[in-house]
Amino acid sequence: MSKGLKGEYSHSIDTKGRMIVPSKLREPLGTSFVVTKGMDKCLMAYPNAEWDLFADQLNALPKIDRDAREMKRFFVGSAVDCEVDNQGRVLLPANLREFAGIVKDVMIVGQLDYVEIWSKERWEQRNGGEEVDIDELSGKIGQSGYKI
Repeated sequence: MSKGLKGEYSHSIDTKGRMIVPSKLREPLGTSFVVTKGMDKCLMAYPNAEWDLFADQLNALPKIDRDAREMKRFFVGSAVDCEVDNQGRVLLPANLREFAGIVKDVMIVGQLDYVEIWSKERWEQRNGGEEVDIDELSGKIGQSGYKI
């Protein structure tokens, strides 16, 4: 299980829809990885092994449950295999760029086992407001039974 995807990187999308993969993320992401719609109107990029684990979890959801089917459609239906070219770039398909509001500038944010790809404007809006109350968040998560 990958835990090497960390940090925050600012990059641009070229006119053909290609994004440079930050050099520090190239090894843990690999030369081929999966990009799909993400929560919070960003994209998520998974190393292939992590995608397989995530896909297994989605596949285990009950097919007779409407919400489970919707969740599976959301992630799997938009998923694409991406190849890193010789210049360290990857093509982000137009439909995914549109979903995430990505036009020119992006923020690439490591999440240990996957990467989020945000439009820079959305990232700044999300992080420019109120400061996150980490004590409140950790209390809520702790009530769910998770330990940090």
